[in-house]
Amino acid sequence: MGDGTTLINTARGALVDETALITELTSGRLHAVIDVTEPEIAAKNSMLHSLPNIFLTPHIAGAVGVERSRLGVSMVDEIERFIAGLPLQHAVALATLDRMA
Repeated sequence: MGDGTTLINTARGALVDETALITELTSGRLHAVIDVTEPEIAAKNSMLHSLPNIFLTPHIAGAVGVERSRLGVSMVDEIERFIAGLPLQHAVALATLDRMA
């Protein structure tokens, strides 16, 4: 990543090497917006909580309201496809599960 780049991670905390990120943030070379960490809540003593060039959010985004209805309908549709022997529209591969949001 080039100097001055802002890393944004809203997917999975395990996608980012926290030690390397802290090194780069401490040097001032990068900025970061991090919604997820590994573990899910960054350790209390993690420098991620105190560095001035990171915006750390508590991963509280989620489905509310209309999104829940849409997700429910999608789930029922997938179950119906599975029962009918049709290919799933939103199949998840075990090999990529740890990288999916």
